Amino acid sequence: MAKFACVFICLISVIQAFCQDSKELKLWYNKPSGTVWENALPIGNGFQAAMVYGNVEKEIFQLNEHTVWSGSPNRNDNPNALAAMPEVRQLIFDGQYQAAENLANEKIITKKSHGQKFQPVGSLELTFNGHTDYSDYYRELDIEKAITKTSYKLDGVTYTREAFTSFADRVMAIRLSADTPNKISFSTVFTSQHNKQEIKVNGDNELSLWGTTSDHEGVEGKVEFNALAKIKIDGGSLKQKDNSVAIEKANSVIIFVSIASNFNNYNDLSGDEEMRAKEYLDKAFNKDFETLKSEHISAYQKYFYRVQLDLGSTEASKFPTDERLKNFKDVSDPSFLTLYYQYGRYLLISSSQPGGQPANLQGIWNGNMNPAWDSKYTININTEMNYWPAEKTSLSEMHEPLLKMVMELSETGKETAKVMYGAKGWVAHHNTDIWRITGPVDGSFWGIWNGGGAWLSQHLWEHYLYTGDKTYLESAYPSLKGAAEFYVDFLVEHPKNKWLVVAPGNSPENAPKEHPGASITAGSTMDNQLVFDVFSATIEAAKVLNKDKDFIAKLEGLRQRLPPMQIGKHNQLQEWLDDVDSPEDKHRHISHLYGLFPSNQISPYKNPKLFAAAKNTLLQRGDISTGWSMGWKVNWWAKMQDGNKAYQLIQNQLSPVGTIESGGGTYNNLFDAHPPFQIDGNFGCTSGITEMLMQSSDGAIHLIPALPDNLKDGMVSGLKTRGGFTIEDMIWKNGELVSVKITSNLGGNLRLRIPNEMKFESGNKLNKASDENPNSFFVVPKIKEPIISEASTIRPLQLKETFLYDIPTEKGNSYQFIIKS
Repeated sequence: MAKFACVFICLISVIQAFCQDSKELKLWYNKPSGTVWENALPIGNGFQAAMVYGNVEKEIFQLNEHTVWSGSPNRNDNPNALAAMPEVRQLIFDGQYQAAENLANEKIITKKSHGQKFQPVGSLELTFNGHTDYSDYYRELDIEKAITKTSYKLDGVTYTREAFTSFADRVMAIRLSADTPNKISFSTVFTSQHNKQEIKVNGDNELSLWGTTSDHEGVEGKVEFNALAKIKIDGGSLKQKDNSVAIEKANSVIIFVSIASNFNNYNDLSGDEEMRAKEYLDKAFNKDFETLKSEHISAYQKYFYRVQLDLGSTEASKFPTDERLKNFKDVSDPSFLTLYYQYGRYLLISSSQPGGQPANLQGIWNGNMNPAWDSKYTININTEMNYWPAEKTSLSEMHEPLLKMVMELSETGKETAKVMYGAKGWVAHHNTDIWRITGPVDGSFWGIWNGGGAWLSQHLWEHYLYTGDKTYLESAYPSLKGAAEFYVDFLVEHPKNKWLVVAPGNSPENAPKEHPGASITAGSTMDNQLVFDVFSATIEAAKVLNKDKDFIAKLEGLRQRLPPMQIGKHNQLQEWLDDVDSPEDKHRHISHLYGLFPSNQISPYKNPKLFAAAKNTLLQRGDISTGWSMGWKVNWWAKMQDGNKAYQLIQNQLSPVGTIESGGGTYNNLFDAHPPFQIDGNFGCTSGITEMLMQSSDGAIHLIPALPDNLKDGMVSGLKTRGGFTIEDMIWKNGELVSVKITSNLGGNLRLRIPNEMKFESGNKLNKASDENPNSFFVVPKIKEPIISEASTIRPLQLKETFLYDIPTEKGNSYQFIIKS
């Protein structure tokens, strides 16, 4: 009892220490953005968004709306593919890769649109004449409240601006105030880069921007949008001047901005954008600003506050965000990591809301009419990475736009599968857009890959594994089954080894050194892993729903004929069927490690030699790369249980753009850089930090599996796991797990893997686990034994000691564990 009391007192003191050390979660700066878009601060509610520059004399709110894309409903299939397929395959099997690539470019890659562009609406600009000689400048983005603020002093007067895009109302609200009456004077106007636009003033206090999006690659732009800005003043006067409104000597001003389009869905543009924009505006305009703000904060925080993370704080946290970014590699600043982690969650909440479009390459923020890669959906890694944090950081609702897109693609992709490949089911290649195109784009080197549907379909299954929602699974099952049906028809027998392979396919965007100009191949490791997962998820889903027994048997038979993973002569996980990997290859895509993460085919406990080979592949590829690639590597090193290496990758990613040779990094506003800006790296790193603290894909819930030396003390609460468990108030001290509470939302066996021995808070012992986990949410499909090169000297890695326990749980109950003393 004395020992227990001592432990309990220690726990209370640790919890109090973390509570007392809690820091505000703000990005803040002591200078304006100027003309640099990547210095501006992002706000959004999943439907409309803005980049807030915080400039004093000319403030800019650059505006986006989630459906403002170029083009209109269209398809981009290439019907010539079907007849060409036998010849393409034969060339591949004959080793004539360049000839196969050339023929694929001619007959398979689309001759229509290669995808449409996510485009900006325009900007709302506010001009404050004479506001040049200011002092005490400060701007911030408070990610606890999703509000930006700018303040400064001029002639003894303190001016303040606040802005947010309301989660409770479909508007942006801006308030301008001063600590002295009658000091708010400025003019405001809409601007836009669109060719088809109309800007006008409705009455004295409402600005209107109407436009139509661009034509692109032969597809007529038909998205019509309307942005409205309505002004409410306290004191002073309003005056129309041309297409602008001037405010003179007001005490305070509130501007409401609504944006809407005629987009209903990917095949319907019959909406009334003007009526919608007016309805959103009218609903919010008569609300008191503080009420609007309070409702916004409440709606946002119901998501944001689900997860709390505290890694401690140092003196380094007292500097502006851009300075902390410059210093991060050289100082101890653990709360900066907390800020970056929660910023990833903030960005997902702000760019992906139920009923809206999924987060694209730039989330929902883009200021360029011709953005890099069209700011669309690159589905050979980037779109999937956007949603890695969704379930495990307790943002399951944010997953909905992607899940809906996958189901829509499963409809449009049926035609592609049938017309191009003569196959049942559905297929998507490496890119899509708001019109849900599924044909191959950009050229065979990139576009021949047909695994987009396979990978995206795993998100349908993952959502079920975390929520246990059978009603949802019933609705998603046709899409999941359709992805499997495609490969049932598309797989072809390899003439040499008789395995069933994807041909043509590739290992995304990479090629062996023997034929660097041709990526086309048969049976790349990633393609094999994807088909394995598609078949496995469909089999398990059908079992849960008690349907399609004959189809289950068929998939199980085909799965047995897929190629095994292979370990090559360099002790690496082979990327291709042939042992042609180069240890000098530093390519940003390491797609064959999909089997390590986000998949769970490569396990340290079930197939240790493959696990060791995966580590060698990571070492050979190196650390420095594009921002999103380094984000993926954080996850991989977390899965390797190497917290120090994962932390090193975070340091590389959190380096200012331009300071890493041949690499990405991070912009001043903490946007991830490919470069240019891609939001996937932000989401990937948030996922990676979560994987360092908790993993649940390998048959058990593994707590602090990859804790770095820099983060020996900390607390996290609110993480979700497969099987519907919630990790609450998990505290570690000096690298040891001190206490944790786990709530069972679905019931069933809780298998816990931890770094040190623990017991129930009551003092009762935990039962050691044995055999497979009986909880069906933790099933890990068995893979084939790998083929190992005769030249390989691969040996299993030495793993850290862990303790494995089984705890039976009941739905709705919580279980408290403390360190065993």
